Amino acid sequence: MRRAAPIGAVFVALSAAGFAVFAQSESDEGFVDGLSFLGEPVTAADIAAGQALYAENCASCHGAELEGQPDWRRRLDTGRMPAPPHDDTGHTWHHSDRNLFIVTKGGVGAGVPGYESDMPAFEGVLTDDEIADVLAYIKSTWPDRQRKVQAEVSANDKGDL
Repeated sequence: MRRAAPIGAVFVALSAAGFAVFAQSESDEGFVDGLSFLGEPVTAADIAAGQALYAENCASCHGAELEGQPDWRRRLDTGRMPAPPHDDTGHTWHHSDRNLFIVTKGGVGAGVPGYESDMPAFEGVLTDDEIADVLAYIKSTWPDRQRKVQAEVSANDKGDL
């Protein structure tokens, strides 16, 4: 179930994270230098679209500033884990583009069969391109070290979508 983020939180997310969009350098073709998703170059427009989609679909659980839910490493009373941060303090950057796409589209159980999570699948809610934009936006906020590690993890992931 999606919950609407308060307008103030959306504004904070767009303002604070907007820096990531404008701080990126673009090539002459409009691609953001050093940023790709599933091997494809990312544009500032992709990041901006992903930022808006994140605010609408993800921030209510993962935080307007990608900070995750409080005490995200400790199980809830339900036995499920809280929503982790997507900033550099979390573990999102430890996963390949392919894995992040599969989990976002099909839910955590699609990436880890049998795992129960409060995160919904976004298939039928977001298109594949919209999911890619959200994930490109998240990646655009990481410092260089996390982006490089995650790019290597993605390059070594030879699985199929």
